[in-house]
Amino acid sequence: MSAVLGRRVGLTGNDAVALAWRQIDPDVVAAYPITPSTQIVERFSQYVADGEVQTQFLAVESEHSAISACVGASAAGARVMTATSSQGLALMHEILYVASGLRLPIIMVVGNRALSSPINIHGDHSDTMGSRDAGWIQLYCRDVQDAYDRTILAVRIAERARLPVMVCLDGFTLTHSLEPIEAYPDEEVQEFVGEGPADGYALLGGGEPISVGPLALPDSYMEFRRALAAAMERAREVIAVETEAFNTRFGRALPAFVEKFEMDDAEEAFLLMGSYADMVRDAVARWRRARRVGMVRLVTFRPFPAEEVARALGRIRHVHVLERADTLSTLGGPLGIEIRAALYDRVVRPAVTDVVFGLGGRELTDGEIDGLLRAPGAGDRLRYLGVRQEGGCR
Repeated sequence: MSAVLGRRVGLTGNDAVALAWRQIDPDVVAAYPITPSTQIVERFSQYVADGEVQTQFLAVESEHSAISACVGASAAGARVMTATSSQGLALMHEILYVASGLRLPIIMVVGNRALSSPINIHGDHSDTMGSRDAGWIQLYCRDVQDAYDRTILAVRIAERARLPVMVCLDGFTLTHSLEPIEAYPDEEVQEFVGEGPADGYALLGGGEPISVGPLALPDSYMEFRRALAAAMERAREVIAVETEAFNTRFGRALPAFVEKFEMDDAEEAFLLMGSYADMVRDAVARWRRARRVGMVRLVTFRPFPAEEVARALGRIRHVHVLERADTLSTLGGPLGIEIRAALYDRVVRPAVTDVVFGLGGRELTDGEIDGLLRAPGAGDRLRYLGVRQEGGCR
């Protein structure tokens, strides 16, 4: 099949996601808008009002209600989507586990934003990292095109893996940035995603009676959770297969798990997720004449691609893990901890410095990246980049 030709349009990340939703035409969208993902449901509700989609749009009174409505609709066999950020995702936390435990292929787009307190509306990964163990697949976007592409791709991944998927884009950096993207014809998107969940629940569709959400006591609960873990393990193959299908269909080259830059002969590397990849890539290009430095961008955080990470970093002496969240465990951020876990069994493994940066939307500068290369700190386990008045905090 030859690749689909798209049209060039300028869209923000939020508008690009709303366009993808219009083209997918889901059965149900339930949402309670929150900055910085508000425009996703605003734009999409206009599509609904204009009759451009057949979607049942549910404007509910809280994020907890939004995800609860999504669970109910998905259990009834509908293709379901929502969007949220920060405290909104935190308010959904209880029901996130219900969605994954029931194996419901809900798509949720998250405009990543800091968590309170203090109140902050700008981007970091604290919100989705707080939900990293809820049994949802998590995909992190690099730019607006990536957000558009992965929103479409997430439908096939979710419905074939029988797991819910979060598509994560950095708040304001991507949600509100206008970029040119290639948008595909409506009919091509609809043909790619297909009719809807083929083998899902159908509470309202007749057939054999089923029970959804039963009580499971010690005699059976563990088997349910082990089955969910097995589904996440199988999701790796689904992500790889469906990403390849997307690339073939639309002429893209999306990486399924990790993206590498200048890693063939690299001796040290940056590893990160999200929208700072281009900035770090530029730094790598600047330093290439003096140092064998490379970059790895992690796309899929759940399931964690430990093998791909280990292969990418196999010959590296030192890796700077750049991440926009902190566990507050005193061990560093979640990404750094998982990178160390992925490398622990390797006989040869790099020194890992976990570099927490950009919390609450604080900008990362070229000078700070250059500073990491000038003073690598290979013996440092954890560094906080760009903190002012370090000694004055209490």
